[in-house]
Amino acid sequence: MARDFDWSSDFALDLEYGFANRAVAAPKANGPRLVDNADDNTMLRALREELKTSSQFVFSVAFVSPGAISLLKQELVSFRGAGTIITSDYLGFNSPGAFRELLALRNHGIDVRLHSAAAFHPKGYIFEHDSRVTMILGSSNLTKSALVTNHEWNLRVSALEGSDLGDQIDHLVDGQLSNSIELTEQWVDEYELTYVAPPRNSRTRTIVGSGDTRMPDPDRPLPLIAPNAMQAEALSELDAIRRSGKDKAIVISATGTGKTILSAFDVRAVDPDRFLFVVHREQILDKAIQEFQRVLGAAPSDFGKISGSERATDARYVFATRQSLSRDDVLQSIDPHAFEYILIDEAHGAASESYRKILSHFRPTFLLGMTATPERTDGADLFELFDYNVAYEIRLNRALEENMLVPFHYFGVTDYTTDDGSTIGDNFADLPKLLSHARVDHIRATLETYGHKSTPVKGLIFCRSKAEAHGLAEALNRSSVDGKPLRTRALTGDDTIEQREAAVALLEGGELDYILTVDVFNEGIDIPSVNQVVMLRQTQSAIIFVQQLGRGLRIAPDKEFLVVIDFIGNYANNYLIPVALFGDESLNRESVRKNLIAAEEIGVVSGLSSVRFDEIAQQRVLEAIAAAKLDSMANLRAALENMQARLGRVPLLADFQRFDAADPVVLGTVRGNYPELVSKLLKVPTGLSTEEWDALALLSQEVLAAKRPHEAIVVRELLAHGERSVDQLIDAIVSQGFSATPAQVDTAVRALTFEFYTEQERNKYKIPLAERRDGIIAATGVFGRNASRSESFVSAIEDLLETTIAVVSERYFSDVPFVQGRQYSRKDACRLLSWSKNVSATIYGYKVDALTRTCPIFVTLHKSDEISASTAYGDELLSRSTMRWFTRSRRTLQSGEVRSIVENEVDLHVFVKKDDAEGSDFYYLGKARSEGAAETVMPGDTPHAVVEMILRFDQSIDAALFDYFQPMLTSAS
Repeated sequence: MARDFDWSSDFALDLEYGFANRAVAAPKANGPRLVDNADDNTMLRALREELKTSSQFVFSVAFVSPGAISLLKQELVSFRGAGTIITSDYLGFNSPGAFRELLALRNHGIDVRLHSAAAFHPKGYIFEHDSRVTMILGSSNLTKSALVTNHEWNLRVSALEGSDLGDQIDHLVDGQLSNSIELTEQWVDEYELTYVAPPRNSRTRTIVGSGDTRMPDPDRPLPLIAPNAMQAEALSELDAIRRSGKDKAIVISATGTGKTILSAFDVRAVDPDRFLFVVHREQILDKAIQEFQRVLGAAPSDFGKISGSERATDARYVFATRQSLSRDDVLQSIDPHAFEYILIDEAHGAASESYRKILSHFRPTFLLGMTATPERTDGADLFELFDYNVAYEIRLNRALEENMLVPFHYFGVTDYTTDDGSTIGDNFADLPKLLSHARVDHIRATLETYGHKSTPVKGLIFCRSKAEAHGLAEALNRSSVDGKPLRTRALTGDDTIEQREAAVALLEGGELDYILTVDVFNEGIDIPSVNQVVMLRQTQSAIIFVQQLGRGLRIAPDKEFLVVIDFIGNYANNYLIPVALFGDESLNRESVRKNLIAAEEIGVVSGLSSVRFDEIAQQRVLEAIAAAKLDSMANLRAALENMQARLGRVPLLADFQRFDAADPVVLGTVRGNYPELVSKLLKVPTGLSTEEWDALALLSQEVLAAKRPHEAIVVRELLAHGERSVDQLIDAIVSQGFSATPAQVDTAVRALTFEFYTEQERNKYKIPLAERRDGIIAATGVFGRNASRSESFVSAIEDLLETTIAVVSERYFSDVPFVQGRQYSRKDACRLLSWSKNVSATIYGYKVDALTRTCPIFVTLHKSDEISASTAYGDELLSRSTMRWFTRSRRTLQSGEVRSIVENEVDLHVFVKKDDAEGSDFYYLGKARSEGAAETVMPGDTPHAVVEMILRFDQSIDAALFDYFQPMLTSAS
């Protein structure tokens, strides 16, 4: 290394930590690291982190797959520097489709080259930074599995300019470049003519009921069809329901997960004398009959239809449309006891008048409902129809994790902005602008950037109106993608069933590229070959979003993944996009933001799916989340009513935690207490006295929302025993698997004795629930040993305490006060740092507590324009391990609090938020130490002294959390 190398630099500390002494304090930014795809330590994550911050990259890999390119597509498209990918045709692994995906990257400034070696087998990823080079070398090719799921060994290591390792890498890259040629369209065309795919793993497998649509050889007997793991679980639960004497049940199963096959397996298990299958669309009938024939192995003569003019009412297995079956002449001709087993497909419509008419006529031994969307969209109580017996639930995210569906790659991209600067928004209804040449070309270019190259596209485009669908279809048909004319057609509710079926046949046969529609394909239409879904309308319903996404998730031959392209305008409802993508029903902004940040950080969601936004689209979604009133009374009422419908009773807070539905902390704190919310929205009397009401308000705001278990366990102990010593309370907390110190318990007790609160808070909560007596903590008021407590109060307390401990166990840790990436208020910091009082109102940016030797620092990065120059501090995140920070004005290095901070005599905990629009909570970044403190002045008419310093975090901030505050990685190209 150079003679003037600074052995005290961050890079040197990382070297010492990584290669010599792991006890040294180091930034851990550039040290050696193994990447093995275990947990979240994936190659995908490592590559994305480097692509976001490097100025140049070279990938040298033997094998490339289209799926891997899709996982990195946004980063590659947005890369601002020079990029090169070197590969080869070694062993014929790289398909012509993979090479076409690579060819398309040339449009974004990435050079793709073919090496001439007969046995090209490197796996290296090189990234140039300002003064260093980072390389990841090991076992991972550029394939989806190698980036995410395979067990791999890769070493990530950095070297400075002028180092021997850096020179070695430069020579290797130069050698590969000189022995390679540019990938061209002509080369790919010639390669495709002679390409023979290498044989796949020849191990045999049983065909499982997961929607496998491979066509069997007609000259060979059909193989045994067996349920997959999740279907086997569902069948077991259905059997248990019947054995318990219940005669109705409902199964919730995501679109594409094989609901029909599952029901056929259950019918095979029950073996009823006669069976009735009811659907709401005629197009589903023939496919359902085929699936049942495969599973049951019965003769074709055993199957019959009731649809249109067909009335095979005497068949053993009858498949009927709702419309035909509900006709009086048909229904009255069938004995009510004719069918032992009745199944209602798409049961979310079972509350309609025609379905109720059918259900009231028949008397089956067992009734089963199947649906992907049980949520109440029409005000009807679906769960009541099936006696609240939910046999099994297979939601979208779990189905993806279990490989029951193909993974999807979602790209949120910016919709068109007109020449006058107006953006497609909530009230944008200017059809000429929607159909303008500029917007059509924007759509065309985006389809070309993010669409398929490895397989012919078979896409659905969802539009906002019939006029837009027809107009865009005409305009797109005059356009080309990848040099090929587009072939599209609009389909709306005005088209007949025959016209729709003809268009679908053209799409499946490869004679159409896209069908444009409004809502014809939201549900009930099965087109497994669809491999692209394009959304040109705002998301107004999470349910409809998932339905439309689900149109492309079915498994089909030669279909590796689904591409979803969502054109995001300036819509108030943009917050529904992450709600739908992540199945987040919490009504909690922190949860929605956290899911978005986690998806960006980890790189994949729900198995091998991915979610990416360009910079503007991401900002629009985040702004919509910040502005949305997620906990509005309308949303809260819907959450309560949906849960009540599911359970058949007034829900407890614990029910929402158990079903991962609305956040119980939101429900319990948005009003005074949860019973108050239930009383207001469900019109259910609380049964509480005034004193009980006040006590529950205290517990809701200060125990349920405490972000640790200590308060809840203290309350439980006092209720059970009347009084407890501090040691007994510590033992109780530890016995439940949490850590506890005397200081933590003291702060928890102070929440009940009112010692912790401000005068305003004491007046709000009125009566303490505990007091200190000679070193003993004793319950008082309605908590007192001899107090009379109503049954409603006791039940509400038990529910609240159970929920609190469940929430804390899932979200927080008891051995450290804060979790990186979680949000906290100033009051939370006072409590969790075990301060004796809530002094949040006097934490002006930071405050040192002498007793606990702690100092929380709260930073708003983007200051309001209205604040004075003397307080417009230039606080800034410099890197994932450092932050520039300023003290309050009129402070010097000799000021008391400042001296404690500068000399690192106190633990510094750093909390940050973007701006005041995010509310009163801050994201916790971690513990830090002060470095390089110096006195300076704040600008203004009268300059004021201030101390500037660097805060160095003990642990680096997660990349996506850093990017959330410093957006830099996903700008639109």
